[in-house]
Amino acid sequence: MARVVLFHKPWGVLPQFTDPEGRPTLADYIAIPGVYPAGRLDRDSEGLLVLTDDGRLNARLTQPQHKTSKTYWVQVEGEPDDAALHALREGVELKDGLTRPAQVERMDPPDIPERDPPVRFRRHIPTRWLALTLREGRNRQVRRMTAAVGHPTLRLVRYRVASWSLDGLARGEFRTLEMG
Repeated sequence: MARVVLFHKPWGVLPQFTDPEGRPTLADYIAIPGVYPAGRLDRDSEGLLVLTDDGRLNARLTQPQHKTSKTYWVQVEGEPDDAALHALREGVELKDGLTRPAQVERMDPPDIPERDPPVRFRRHIPTRWLALTLREGRNRQVRRMTAAVGHPTLRLVRYRVASWSLDGLARGEFRTLEMG
Protein backbone atom coordinates (compact mmCIF):
# COMPACT_ATOMS: atom_id res chain seq x y z
CA MET A 1 0.00 0.00 0.00
CA ALA A 2 1.46 3.33 -1.10
CA ARG A 3 1.71 6.24 1.29
CA VAL A 4 1.00 9.77 0.11
CA VAL A 5 1.67 12.87 2.18
CA LEU A 6 0.05 16.17 1.23
CA PHE A 7 2.05 19.02 2.75
CA HIS A 8 1.33 22.77 2.74
CA LYS A 9 4.91 23.95 2.31
CA PRO A 10 5.59 27.40 3.75
CA TRP A 11 7.68 29.98 1.91
CA GLY A 12 11.39 29.61 2.69
CA VAL A 13 11.33 25.83 3.25
CA LEU A 14 13.55 23.72 1.00
CA PRO A 15 11.71 20.81 -0.70
CA GLN A 16 14.22 18.26 0.66
CA PHE A 17 15.00 16.65 4.01
CA THR A 18 18.54 17.90 4.59
CA ASP A 19 20.50 21.08 3.98
CA PRO A 20 24.20 21.55 4.77
CA GLU A 21 23.54 25.28 5.26
CA GLY A 22 20.98 24.64 8.03
CA ARG A 23 18.03 26.26 6.27
CA PRO A 24 14.47 25.02 7.01
CA THR A 25 13.68 21.70 5.28
CA LEU A 26 10.90 19.14 5.12
CA ALA A 27 12.48 17.41 8.13
CA ASP A 28 11.38 20.36 10.26
CA TYR A 29 7.75 19.44 9.52
CA ILE A 30 7.49 15.78 8.47
CA ALA A 31 8.91 12.80 10.39
CA ILE A 32 7.70 9.99 8.13
CA PRO A 33 10.50 7.73 6.91
CA GLY A 34 10.65 6.58 3.31
CA VAL A 35 8.58 9.30 1.61
CA TYR A 36 10.10 11.63 -0.96
CA PRO A 37 8.82 14.71 -2.79
CA ALA A 38 7.10 14.06 -6.12
CA GLY A 39 8.56 17.05 -7.90
CA ARG A 40 9.88 20.28 -6.47
CA LEU A 41 8.45 23.47 -5.15
CA ASP A 42 11.19 26.08 -4.92
CA ARG A 43 12.22 27.60 -1.62
CA ASP A 44 10.64 30.91 -2.63
CA SER A 45 7.32 29.26 -3.53
CA GLU A 46 4.68 27.86 -1.22
CA GLY A 47 1.73 25.53 -1.32
CA LEU A 48 0.99 21.88 -2.02
CA LEU A 49 3.88 19.45 -2.07
CA VAL A 50 3.08 15.77 -2.59
CA LEU A 51 5.41 13.20 -1.05
CA THR A 52 5.17 9.44 -1.55
CA ASP A 53 6.98 6.16 -1.05
CA ASP A 54 5.65 4.85 -4.39
CA GLY A 55 8.11 5.23 -7.27
CA ARG A 56 5.45 4.65 -9.95
CA LEU A 57 3.18 7.31 -8.49
CA ASN A 58 6.13 9.69 -8.21
CA ALA A 59 6.89 9.14 -11.91
CA ARG A 60 3.25 9.61 -12.91
CA LEU A 61 3.12 12.94 -11.07
CA THR A 62 6.45 14.29 -12.31
CA GLN A 63 7.34 12.93 -15.74
CA PRO A 64 6.20 15.21 -18.58
CA GLN A 65 4.72 12.45 -20.75
CA HIS A 66 2.02 11.86 -18.11
CA LYS A 67 0.84 15.49 -18.39
CA THR A 68 -0.31 15.66 -14.76
CA SER A 69 -2.04 18.98 -14.19
CA LYS A 70 -0.87 21.37 -11.50
CA THR A 71 -2.71 24.59 -10.63
CA TYR A 72 -0.92 27.61 -9.22
CA TRP A 73 -2.24 30.80 -7.70
CA VAL A 74 0.12 33.48 -8.98
CA GLN A 75 0.31 37.08 -7.85
CA VAL A 76 1.92 39.06 -10.66
CA GLU A 77 3.13 42.59 -10.99
CA GLY A 78 0.83 44.76 -13.07
CA GLU A 79 -2.50 43.94 -14.68
CA PRO A 80 -2.10 41.39 -17.50
CA ASP A 81 -4.16 42.34 -20.53
CA ASP A 82 -5.97 39.90 -22.79
CA ALA A 83 -2.93 39.60 -25.07
CA ALA A 84 -0.72 38.47 -22.17
CA LEU A 85 -3.29 35.90 -21.08
CA HIS A 86 -3.67 34.70 -24.67
CA ALA A 87 0.10 34.22 -24.93
CA LEU A 88 0.08 32.08 -21.77
CA ARG A 89 -2.81 30.04 -23.17
CA GLU A 90 -1.00 29.45 -26.48
CA GLY A 91 2.44 28.67 -25.04
CA VAL A 92 5.34 30.99 -24.30
CA GLU A 93 8.76 30.82 -25.92
CA LEU A 94 11.39 30.38 -23.20
CA LYS A 95 15.14 29.76 -23.53
CA ASP A 96 14.48 26.01 -23.31
CA GLY A 97 11.71 26.06 -25.93
CA LEU A 98 8.01 26.66 -26.31
CA THR A 99 5.87 25.77 -23.29
CA ARG A 100 2.72 23.72 -23.58
CA PRO A 101 -0.45 25.83 -23.52
CA ALA A 102 -1.59 26.77 -20.01
CA GLN A 103 -5.07 27.35 -18.68
CA VAL A 104 -5.13 30.80 -17.12
CA GLU A 105 -7.84 33.00 -15.63
CA ARG A 106 -7.85 36.16 -13.57
CA MET A 107 -8.99 35.48 -10.02
CA ASP A 108 -9.82 37.35 -6.84
CA PRO A 109 -7.08 37.27 -4.21
CA PRO A 110 -7.24 33.84 -2.55
CA ASP A 111 -8.22 33.46 1.08
CA ILE A 112 -4.74 32.58 2.33
CA PRO A 113 -2.56 34.10 5.05
CA GLU A 114 -0.09 36.83 4.17
CA ARG A 115 3.33 35.53 3.31
CA ASP A 116 6.11 35.87 5.86
CA PRO A 117 8.05 37.86 4.75
CA PRO A 118 5.38 39.84 2.91
CA VAL A 119 5.47 40.41 -0.84
CA ARG A 120 6.97 43.76 -1.79
CA PHE A 121 4.38 46.47 -2.19
CA ARG A 122 4.61 49.35 -4.65
CA ARG A 123 1.94 51.98 -4.27
CA HIS A 124 1.82 52.89 -7.97
CA ILE A 125 2.06 49.39 -9.45
CA PRO A 126 -1.04 47.20 -9.13
CA THR A 127 -0.89 43.45 -8.75
CA ARG A 128 -3.22 40.75 -10.03
CA TRP A 129 -3.85 37.15 -9.04
CA LEU A 130 -4.06 34.49 -11.74
CA ALA A 131 -5.04 30.82 -11.60
CA LEU A 132 -2.61 29.07 -13.93
CA THR A 133 -2.74 25.33 -14.73
CA LEU A 134 0.19 23.56 -16.37
CA ARG A 135 0.64 20.03 -17.68
CA GLU A 136 4.43 20.13 -17.64
CA GLY A 137 6.95 21.10 -15.02
CA ARG A 138 10.09 22.87 -16.14
CA ASN A 139 12.41 24.55 -13.69
CA ARG A 140 10.80 27.77 -12.39
CA GLN A 141 8.38 27.60 -15.31
CA VAL A 142 5.53 29.70 -13.92
CA ARG A 143 7.90 32.50 -12.96
CA ARG A 144 9.60 32.42 -16.36
CA MET A 145 6.27 32.36 -18.23
CA THR A 146 4.77 35.35 -16.40
CA ALA A 147 8.01 37.31 -16.79
CA ALA A 148 8.05 36.50 -20.53
CA VAL A 149 4.64 38.17 -20.95
CA GLY A 150 5.75 41.23 -18.96
CA HIS A 151 4.31 40.42 -15.52
CA PRO A 152 6.90 39.10 -13.05
CA THR A 153 5.65 36.74 -10.35
CA LEU A 154 5.58 38.22 -6.86
CA ARG A 155 4.03 35.27 -5.02
CA LEU A 156 3.55 31.69 -6.17
CA VAL A 157 1.26 29.22 -4.38
CA ARG A 158 0.74 25.72 -5.78
CA TYR A 159 -2.92 25.03 -5.07
CA ARG A 160 -3.45 21.65 -6.74
CA VAL A 161 -1.54 18.60 -8.03
CA ALA A 162 -3.69 16.11 -9.98
CA SER A 163 -6.84 15.73 -7.85
CA TRP A 164 -5.24 16.80 -4.54
CA SER A 165 -5.44 20.38 -3.30
CA LEU A 166 -4.51 22.62 -0.38
CA ASP A 167 -8.10 22.61 0.86
CA GLY A 168 -8.18 21.90 4.59
CA LEU A 169 -4.39 22.20 5.07
CA ALA A 170 -3.02 25.12 7.06
CA ARG A 171 0.48 26.39 6.29
CA GLY A 172 3.03 23.88 7.67
CA GLU A 173 0.46 21.07 8.09
CA PHE A 174 0.39 17.72 6.35
CA ARG A 175 -2.13 14.93 5.84
CA THR A 176 -1.32 11.29 5.06
CA LEU A 177 -3.32 9.12 2.65
CA GLU A 178 -3.18 5.38 2.08
CA MET A 179 -3.45 4.52 -1.61
CA GLY A 180 -4.56 1.00 -2.54
